[in-house]
Amino acid sequence: MRDEKKIRMVAPKQVAIAILYQAERYLLQLRDPLPTIVYPGQWGLFGGHLEVNETPEDAIWRELSEEIGYAPPDLMAFTPYTDAEVVRHVFWGELTVPIETLNLQEGWDCGLLTLNEIDAGEAYSAIAQQVRPLGHVHRQILLNFHQQRSSGFLGVSRPAERSP
Repeated sequence: MRDEKKIRMVAPKQVAIAILYQAERYLLQLRDPLPTIVYPGQWGLFGGHLEVNETPEDAIWRELSEEIGYAPPDLMAFTPYTDAEVVRHVFWGELTVPIETLNLQEGWDCGLLTLNEIDAGEAYSAIAQQVRPLGHVHRQILLNFHQQRSSGFLGVSRPAERSP
């Protein structure tokens, strides 16, 4: 009798993240320095995991409300980023309020980072009082987005509409 191994297929986690920009700066969250989370103590995009039966569109609106108390006028879908472990549903929109009016509820700090800081892969946090790295995947997503936005080609974007 042949010994067969059962392979359990595990679906990748799904997250929704937002690129929010103001002029030529991008809003990022400095993640808490907890070893139990992804990218601890690193800059990353706002967003989070999809809840059971939640669409990526509903998740990003919920996450932005929970994390910073902000609902952009519009969000558009960008290129999804997928690897073996995570499907990242990426959305983009304009930050239309001053950063000081955001109510940071999750994370260590938030800031409007320049393209130079994103390209360098690190930025200073006044709250942490130190330069902190960017999460590598988030850095690449932002660089790709900036390149497409600068060239005037963001592809065919669909609005991220909320469920009623």
